[in-house]
Amino acid sequence: MRAVVQRVSRARVEVGGETVGEIGPGFLILLAVCREDGEREAAVLAAKVSVLRVFPDEHGKMNLSVLDTGGEALVVSQFTLYGDVRKGRRPSFVRAAPPEQADALYRRFTGELARLGVRVQTGRFQAMMEVHLVNNGPVTMILDTDDLLRKR
Repeated sequence: MRAVVQRVSRARVEVGGETVGEIGPGFLILLAVCREDGEREAAVLAAKVSVLRVFPDEHGKMNLSVLDTGGEALVVSQFTLYGDVRKGRRPSFVRAAPPEQADALYRRFTGELARLGVRVQTGRFQAMMEVHLVNNGPVTMILDTDDLLRKR
């Protein structure tokens, strides 16, 4: 799994002009699932995201997690994070999981985040979405379970 985690003041996702998910302070998480991913990757990534200390404490130091601050997470599926652009001009998505697998693991990830105590909102899987956010900091992290689990 691969995630782009952005600390936000607020974020929302719209489908066809309708807001389907919206949060205040917390994380906007763009999430991609790889063909080789399973439930372990979803659990490991959710656990890592929930304790990332990237929110400021009373001294302005990034020392607090989304759980510490009572922040929320808006999770948006984005298979294009597995786009391979090393050859040609059109990305290849052969590493991206097929929709059925990706949807199940996307739901597993969001469920695990919620189980850990993070309030979770989502986009709509496989929909054309408009994502609106106010990046706070800006603070943006890229997490990959290949790195977290040392698969490489």
